[in-house]
Amino acid sequence: MTGSLYERLQSYVGKPAGSPVTASEPVNKAMIAHWCDAMGDRNPLYAQGEVAPPAMLQVWTMRRYAADHPLRGAYEVLGVLDEAGFPGVVATNCDHEYVRYLAPGDVVTEEGWVDSVSEEKNTALGRGHFVTFRHEFRDGAGELVGRMRFRVLKFRPPEEKKQQPVGTTDGAAASGGPIRPRHPRPAINRDNAFFWEGVARGELLLQRCADCGQLRHPPGPMCPSCHSLRWETRPASGRGVVHSYVVMHYPAIPPFEMPHPVVLVDLEEGVRFVAGIRGVAPENIRIGMPVEVEFIEVEPGFRVPGFRPRSG
Repeated sequence: MTGSLYERLQSYVGKPAGSPVTASEPVNKAMIAHWCDAMGDRNPLYAQGEVAPPAMLQVWTMRRYAADHPLRGAYEVLGVLDEAGFPGVVATNCDHEYVRYLAPGDVVTEEGWVDSVSEEKNTALGRGHFVTFRHEFRDGAGELVGRMRFRVLKFRPPEEKKQQPVGTTDGAAASGGPIRPRHPRPAINRDNAFFWEGVARGELLLQRCADCGQLRHPPGPMCPSCHSLRWETRPASGRGVVHSYVVMHYPAIPPFEMPHPVVLVDLEEGVRFVAGIRGVAPENIRIGMPVEVEFIEVEPGFRVPGFRPRSG
């Protein structure tokens, strides 16, 4: 990394993200209802529209595609990194801080800044820079209602090399072919270890509250319904229908091939599950399409759950 590039990146730190953006619509019950339906949030406080779920903080001022959006200024730093040879981008984390609930009628204003740009780092995706944006959200009276820090990694994807790594089991690599980057591994802890152990055996396991019996996914330490910390597991049929889907075209993140379809599936057991889908062209995926789980060995000894179309 040249000193001039780092100095140029640092010049953006503290730079406002253009003019503040005011939501085009006030907080409203209809949008809250849509969110709760999509997220499966059954909290009666939100379902009745009395207040908005705190996680909706960013929804009210969500970016539009217009080229003249007033927040474009802060994101110029990403273009600088593109030009410098770091075209890949992936979100790494997003931290929210909630000051108070938003209620119907509140008009939200968002203001953003570049918070920090790291020195060049070596990551599993490639060498790159972490860029952190800081945002503040205020109500119509100008009072702070929440904050957000959003961090992305702008990276240079590693070039495919023809060599034979020590201890490789990849046939292509062993024969001098291109080496595929390793598939991302899940962060396994005591709450979700059962799930990945089941996947390794070809089973789709769900968490069930040992007190009220509610099923939940993804796994977590506490029941969202009765707040019990006791849980057990039960096998899922693996059958369901597509509730929603997206098709990723950019950025290209090794080792995934683009376009990369991802589906949100309503399982027969009543929980929703996010995974990739195979066996159907992206343009032929439909909401309501019957699907069933399959366990894909993406690398020797490592399987992930995915879905494929189901007849009937």
